[in-house]
Amino acid sequence: MRTPISKVRGQGSAKNGTHHFWVQRVTAVALIPLCMWFLCALMFHMGNDRAEVLAWLSQPLVAILFILLIMSGLYHLKLGLQVVIEDYVNGEGCKLFSQLAVTLGCSVIAVASLFAVLKIAL
Repeated sequence: MRTPISKVRGQGSAKNGTHHFWVQRVTAVALIPLCMWFLCALMFHMGNDRAEVLAWLSQPLVAILFILLIMSGLYHLKLGLQVVIEDYVNGEGCKLFSQLAVTLGCSVIAVASLFAVLKIAL
């Protein structure tokens, strides 16, 4: 015969929810000024040709800010999708596959984006 406490032991918090919550909030706050900067830059360079935009993007500060925007955005995306998958996907196998697909997809996009920006900047 099992007592109620023995049924719930080992099924409590995984001890990483608070960290996940704060990292998602920090990336959201970091994205606010980065997105505002990016939108202003898009408006400023709207009529420019490709050469002018590439010259602008090759500046070190611009390239760094663009990389920060991409990386923090993708990490925020990964964290948000992780929560959605954990909450709404049924079945452990499907959950695991979905988590791996999100992580792999975000990683591939991050590496490709980093390569593209660095190729332009350098």
